[in-house]
Amino acid sequence: MDVLSFETEVRQLIGLQQEGEYWDFKKEWHQNKADLLHDIICMANNVSNQDGLIIIGVDEENDYSICDVINDPNRRKTQDIVSFLREKKFAGGIRPTAYVQPVTLWKKTIDIIVIRNDRNTPYYLTEQYQGVFANNIYARIMDTNTPKNASADINIIEKLWKKRFGIDATALDRALLFLQKPYDWVDSNDGKKFYKYAPEFTLEDIQAEDGRDGYEFYLFNQCDSRPRWYDINIYHHQTLLYSLGGVALDGGRCFTSTPRTDGLSLYKDSYHHWDVSYKYFIKDSIEYTIHQFYITDNMDEELTARQRFLECVLIFETEFERTKFNAFVIGNYERYNIDAFSDRLPHFPDLEGYNMDAFKKDYLQSQLLQQMLKDFRS
Repeated sequence: MDVLSFETEVRQLIGLQQEGEYWDFKKEWHQNKADLLHDIICMANNVSNQDGLIIIGVDEENDYSICDVINDPNRRKTQDIVSFLREKKFAGGIRPTAYVQPVTLWKKTIDIIVIRNDRNTPYYLTEQYQGVFANNIYARIMDTNTPKNASADINIIEKLWKKRFGIDATALDRALLFLQKPYDWVDSNDGKKFYKYAPEFTLEDIQAEDGRDGYEFYLFNQCDSRPRWYDINIYHHQTLLYSLGGVALDGGRCFTSTPRTDGLSLYKDSYHHWDVSYKYFIKDSIEYTIHQFYITDNMDEELTARQRFLECVLIFETEFERTKFNAFVIGNYERYNIDAFSDRLPHFPDLEGYNMDAFKKDYLQSQLLQQMLKDFRS
């Protein structure tokens, strides 16, 4: 979801003038940390398959009016929430993923704690924190949180466990869940890999059938820059669930899915073309899941090739973060000097039929954008 869509959704939820199964309103930031933790856990365990939203700065008792939180003494940033959750003892050491997104509505600032929807439910503590009890499974049901001194009903807990194990998921969602466990995949005699606990799920990587043999700029910082393109296919029984591109880097020492491509028009007169382009992964995407799947721990050469590849690829936590970064680039690109990164250029051979200067420009832009991403997050 992009920034505009997010703000539109928040406006619409406020306009409903009622709470719901994945959103909650607060007039101000929590004074009691146990209340904050309880609310986050409940939203992480909502059963709507949506990101949970704790919308802070909306007064339910005053016709859902907006209350500016800019001077709230208990106001928290994303890092505060992350650190707060990290200190708590969650089952399996797995914590909800949450971040704070400020939004300006009617010239007033409200904060939204976004709790990411994922398949690690149910979240619960193994050690009591103040009034939030260990082993109690709290959940968000309709517009109500489970009380601190209780657990959710058994049918809700069952739904949350089914979500974790992918029992309620589509075939593709189950495949992606299984692909997060690469050591549970086994090589078969036909060259495919299958998931040993559900062997009807298979994966193959085969040389690209369209005969593509072109270059990408990120190949040139490998010792062996020759292109080797593949198709990666995910199957359930004989049904092709998904197909995406792959590439063997550095003469086959490292294998990965290919990143996505996007670009930006920086100037009013260049709206019809990109002034800056980049390669990227988003952490909850199929491409990144497959990239992680092919990581091995047994070869230094593989590690080196992968690190060189990732020096050229931006990795975003969410699509929302990427859209915010795009806006940051548009507003700040002129403050950076691309020539400052020229010492990072690897050797570019003179390839017949290719514009090598264009490859060099793409490479330098990737290094500049990596720096901009660090600055954006700081």
